[in-house]
Amino acid sequence: MLERRRRLGQDLFDEVWEGVLHMNPAPSGRHGDLESQLHVVLAPLAKAAGLRMRGQFNLGDEGDYRVPDGGLQQDASDRVYYPTAALVIEVVSPGDESWEKLPFYAAHGVGELLIVDPQQHAVSWLGLEAGEYQHLRRGRLVELGAAELAEQIDWP
Repeated sequence: MLERRRRLGQDLFDEVWEGVLHMNPAPSGRHGDLESQLHVVLAPLAKAAGLRMRGQFNLGDEGDYRVPDGGLQQDASDRVYYPTAALVIEVVSPGDESWEKLPFYAAHGVGELLIVDPQQHAVSWLGLEAGEYQHLRRGRLVELGAAELAEQIDWP
C-alpha cells in the first residue's frame, strides 16, 4: 500500500511523527483556495521582511517531520527537510491535527505559527515565548495582525 501511494503521488502530505506514519490526503479545494489567498497577502510582506514565502515543505528530518501548509523562512536553500522556519502556516481541515503539532514546532524553534480555521472563519497568530506558543495580536515578523488577515480573507 505504501509503495502504491508513493507511485501515485498520494504520499506528498504524509508526515512521520516520531517514527509513526500519518497518512494525509491532499487538501480540499476550499483548503487550497485559502492557501492561495494567504500567499497573495503574505508573500509581499515576507519579501519586505527579508523572508522567503514557501508552500508545503517538510519541517524536521526524515524520521520525524511535519508538512505545514506554508511558511516563511530565512533559509533560501533547496533541500528536502528544513530544520525550522520563521513562521509556519496551518490551514485547519475537518479532523486534522494542526493544533497537536505545536509542541513539535516549538521544539524546532519555529518563531511564529499562523493557524487559519475556515470552519470558524478565524485566524490565530501565535508566537513562541519560553518554549510555548502564546496568542499575538500582531505578527513580529511581518506587518500584519490576526484580525487584519481575517478581514482580507474571502472565506469559503
